[in-house]
Order: sequence, then C-alpha cells, then structure tokens
Amino acid sequence: MTEIERLRIIMERLNFKTQKKFAASLNLKEGSLSDILRGRIGISNAVKDRLFLKFNINLEWLEKGMGEPILKKGPVVSETKEGVPYFDISISDMDTLLLEEEKADYFVNYKPFNDCTAYLPVYGDSMYPKYASGEIIAVREVTNLEVLQWGEAYVVMANEKSNNLRSIKLVFEHSNKDKLILRSSNPNFKGDTIIDKSSITGLYIIKGKITRNLI
Repeated sequence: MTEIERLRIIMERLNFKTQKKFAASLNLKEGSLSDILRGRIGISNAVKDRLFLKFNINLEWLEKGMGEPILKKGPVVSETKEGVPYFDISISDMDTLLLEEEKADYFVNYKPFNDCTAYLPVYGDSMYPKYASGEIIAVREVTNLEVLQWGEAYVVMANEKSNNLRSIKLVFEHSNKDKLILRSSNPNFKGDTIIDKSSITGLYIIKGKITRNLI
C-alpha cells in the first residue's frame, strides 16, 4: 500500500465526504489535494505535519504502514486561537523574531507547552540528534540574560555585531561574564561560537519538541 492509498484511508476514517472539505481542513487548494491523490505530486512534510497536529495522524503509519492510523493522544491544532502560535518559517530567514499572533499559521493546544511563546520548525542538522530537521520545537522567550540554564538549547538571534546570527545552539558559560559560548550538538559541526551578550536581540529557550512519533 502506498502513502497516497493510506491518505485516502485517512480521509475516510476522518469522515470527509468530499475532497474539497478535506483540502480545506488542511489549508490546501482542492486542486493541490487532487494532484496528491492522483499521484502527480508527493505528500509534502508541511501536509504531513498538518495531519499530525490537527488530526493526530500517525505519520509512521502514513509513510511506512507501521502502527495504527490515528494516535490516541497528542497536540492538536486549535481553530479558536487556544494554545501557542505556530510559525512556519525558518529561523535563518528571519530579520527579527517578532512572534505576532496575527501572523501565526495556526495555534497548537498542547498542555505541556502551553506556557511557551511559540512553536517553530527545525531546519538543518547542526543540532542533530537532539533536534532533527522536520521536528517542531516549543520555545519560550528569555528576558534576563543573567539567568540562563547552561548546556540547554536556545534559539539565538543577534545583531550585525555577531553577523546577524540566527541559530539553534547549546549555550554555555564563558569565563568573561559578558560573553556566551554557543555550540552545536551535532559532532560533525565542530568549533564553538563566542558572542557578546550585548549583541543578542532575542533569546528563546527550547522547552521541548513535537516529534512525528509523539503519543
């Protein structure tokens, strides 16, 4: 059985009688869904994440036929702005990390992370295996740079003094209290980055992640 055949089963399991309604629930154009179901294009990661977040679809089942089609529990998308906003944007593409709710793609209502500032997707492999590309991280803004959790992962935003750095890094204490050490968790990305605290324009601690296998 193919992914597309399993997607058709999901549509039936969720009681969508028409492709139009199913497409609307996934924020897709009806023609785009039709192209997927006809095998003209594949099922993108964005569509898979929407299936997971909104309907608790087991993506291992969708991709490989493993397990049950629908997970018993997990985070869900809220259509009423309940929970935490999700922004489908790469950190490296941001000029600033202005997380304005009206610009959110949707809201995720998941109690363990409802005290967070935002959900963001992970791109790249510098933090693998701690955070893998395609996973979704829950972040909370840090306003006091004097109270940090050493060795924890943060989304770091810096100004031109630090080459407009936008990255996810482990943060460690520096011998100079005015500086921070940034480090990747992927051993293939060697070397530390040292930045001044004064160059940081935004800092968000990563409280956790939503993986596609979350139950």
